[in-house]
Amino acid sequence: ADSALEELVQQTAKLDDYGLEVRILEESDSVSLERTSTLLTDSLAEQAETTAKELALVTLPVFSYVANSISSGGKTIPYSLVTAIQEETFAKMVREGSEDAKVPIVLNEWAARDLGVSIGDQISLEYYVWHNDGRLETKTADFQLKSIVPIAGIAADRNLVPDYPGISESPNLADWDPPFPVDLDRIRQQDEVYWDQYRTTPKAFIPLKNGQELWQSRYGKLTSLRLVAGPDKNLDQTKNAFEQHLRAKLNPAAMGFMIIPARSQGLNASQGATDFGEYFLYFSFFLVVSALLLTALFFKLGVEQRLREIGLLQAVGIPAKSIRRMFLFEGFLLSLIGSVLGLLGALIYAQLIMYGLRTWWVDAVGTTELSLQVSPPSLILGAMGGIIVALACIVWTLRQVGKASTRSLLASTAAGIGETVRQRKGRIFSALNVAILFSVLGLLLLLLATFQVIGQVAGFFGGGTLLLISLICYQAAWLRSSPARDISGVGWWSISRLGFRNLTYRPGRSLLCITLIAAAAFIIVSVDAFRRGGRGANLDPKSGNGGYPLLAESLLPIVHDPNSTEGRDAMNLHSGSLPELDELSFIRFRLKPGDDASCLNLYQPQEPRILGVSNDFIGRNRFSFQKSIATTSEENQNPWQLLNRDLGEGVVPVIADANSLNYVLHLGLGDEFVLQGNQGPVRLQVVGALDDSIFQSEFLVSEENFVRLFPHEEGYRFFLIEAPETNQTATVAALEDRLSDFAFDVATTNERLANFHRVENTYLSTFQMLGGLGLLLGTFGLGAVLLRNVLERRRELALLRAVGYNPSHLMLMVVAENALLLFCGLITGTLSALLAIAPVFFERGGRLPNLSLSLLLAAVLISGLIVSLIATRAALRSPLLPALRAE
Repeated sequence: ADSALEELVQQTAKLDDYGLEVRILEESDSVSLERTSTLLTDSLAEQAETTAKELALVTLPVFSYVANSISSGGKTIPYSLVTAIQEETFAKMVREGSEDAKVPIVLNEWAARDLGVSIGDQISLEYYVWHNDGRLETKTADFQLKSIVPIAGIAADRNLVPDYPGISESPNLADWDPPFPVDLDRIRQQDEVYWDQYRTTPKAFIPLKNGQELWQSRYGKLTSLRLVAGPDKNLDQTKNAFEQHLRAKLNPAAMGFMIIPARSQGLNASQGATDFGEYFLYFSFFLVVSALLLTALFFKLGVEQRLREIGLLQAVGIPAKSIRRMFLFEGFLLSLIGSVLGLLGALIYAQLIMYGLRTWWVDAVGTTELSLQVSPPSLILGAMGGIIVALACIVWTLRQVGKASTRSLLASTAAGIGETVRQRKGRIFSALNVAILFSVLGLLLLLLATFQVIGQVAGFFGGGTLLLISLICYQAAWLRSSPARDISGVGWWSISRLGFRNLTYRPGRSLLCITLIAAAAFIIVSVDAFRRGGRGANLDPKSGNGGYPLLAESLLPIVHDPNSTEGRDAMNLHSGSLPELDELSFIRFRLKPGDDASCLNLYQPQEPRILGVSNDFIGRNRFSFQKSIATTSEENQNPWQLLNRDLGEGVVPVIADANSLNYVLHLGLGDEFVLQGNQGPVRLQVVGALDDSIFQSEFLVSEENFVRLFPHEEGYRFFLIEAPETNQTATVAALEDRLSDFAFDVATTNERLANFHRVENTYLSTFQMLGGLGLLLGTFGLGAVLLRNVLERRRELALLRAVGYNPSHLMLMVVAENALLLFCGLITGTLSALLAIAPVFFERGGRLPNLSLSLLLAAVLISGLIVSLIATRAALRSPLLPALRAE
């Protein structure tokens, strides 16, 4: 389809679609090729000359220019057209003069008479030169008069100057309206007479090579190309043949035409810049593990309550396989019901997230047109996965029951599925081995990430996860170890120690509680560390705003330099009643419009915005880099210099913000991004990544490369502004008011950064809700374990009451046990998370959101203690006398 469309464009595009005009010149045997309002590009001129040779046409390249004045001996002719023509044609116009003329010029007899000059006199031309940075500079060139020609033949040809809006159609010279400043008061009566009689007939001629040296620009070095057909050829046929042959040679892509697969691009963009499903999956890993552990725990507790039933079934001759099958079927039904309820919960949770994005967090996504899309296959796979892993947990639990004897099961003792001394020692040894293994692997990942052998984020996060597992394994070995000494003494500490000792009563349950709390703390701490707060008015040159308090963007290009006196005059930026305007300093950037490459764009950028960076900005060395491909000391000190590095033909160095590269464009250092330029595809290679900057929406290239790649992007449209902190609101209002013709929009750089951070924090909030679910699971698990432990130890608690312990002592003992579980879980999860986020910690200068982290961890601790108090109170309210009789 693309090739068919490309062929269609190639066949149907007309020359005027390219801004080209081929016309037959009046009273001439020539055809002229011109381009409306601009120059013929070098490639276009080359293709036209090749076509002319194939048709046996003689070419006459022409370069006409407006001179502000032609002067000699104190006399001046204002605003005259000068034409640079081919050397052979120029030589035919020369009839007299010395051979040592360095830069010759030919005047027509009207101009020579007006100036009162003769052959050999010095002639000066004053003209404008338009620089790439938008400056209009006045220059002067001196010539020696080589010849004076009558206004006849080629010297009388007004078609040497193509039609130009604002000049050609003007009835009078004083009515000129060109896109450059002119002083119409300089127009004399004889100038108007010349215009009425000769119109755009040039008054002076110079050799083509000299004219191109003086006036050529990035747009080209010819205004028209004359094609001489010869007396024996029909001009209409020649014109038609030239148009057809030239059109066949033109490349639509090089001329700005391109085939855009709108549907496929829209579908690709609609997939989004970042697959947040993956991130939810990553952060859900700990949540899923916690849920599975909790599933195994509850099923095990249920089995322990039915030990007599299992023993009785075995005693009456029912095989163990049948009993296991019965429990598996029961577990399947429970897991099926749980999966259905889980799917409903997932839909409710997802709807809650979508509601939050449409209301609470609407500033982050910029739209309320968000809706939940439910995929039935994903729901089915999720339900099946939940059932399978739940059955796996049940099978693992039933294996332990199968090792107990029928007699111990009939006795209804929990010891029937407990651990022997040998099993306990074996598990201690296994836990230590696993802990050592994961510690070594974690340290290895940390070393590889430190020396940047692997990515720092992946290395440190993986190392932190392995450390979490190793710490849990160390605590598993500690809980199964034998007590070192007896507990003696009086007071709260001794009672608390008795509660601590009770952790070893059911080490598996205690370890499960620690794991649940550690996983929840790990998610909460690691996610919250990435949250960005407001930085205030930080004007550090190495900060995210580069020390610039304001930024601005204009809809129309601005060619004047607002830092110069002339530019301020042209832009009406005099201070007046606001002296702060005199203290403004502007850094200008060229801008190629495109897709927003920041997190503010919900869609995948196809053609990102491009900023052209000046050498002045590069030399200032502002903003900080997260990483770059710098190799020399100069590049390491100022990575902006990488924009001027030569990467080979067809490859352009580019710098972008690290957040946009990682999460939106999914690019790394050295990767390439192919962009469609005016001359075809452009390969952009990432050479540097900025650290949390205001440039998250665009790519940055050098101004030299920008002008070469996008020659039709005029002027400057993006600005960084240094302004005094006082009266900043009035300064912004004044700039927008005085530059309203350009649709000048000013904002603070801190506001721009805050918009980026708001989006990041929103996504982090959604991820942190997973930690909240994990905390909820941990709290339920902790309460269930505590309640079960207290119920199983009712006889012990009754005995303690009988020997003098009061309810407050028992409450303290149970709460101390639970507090130690919470403390171990929080320390394990927090330490592991801090290690996982070490790159972020050092990136922010060793600063973490201490207040928010403290509040989150305090919430975990308080919620756990509240649940323990509720469970303990419920257990202690049960009658203890029957339990004491059974002791």
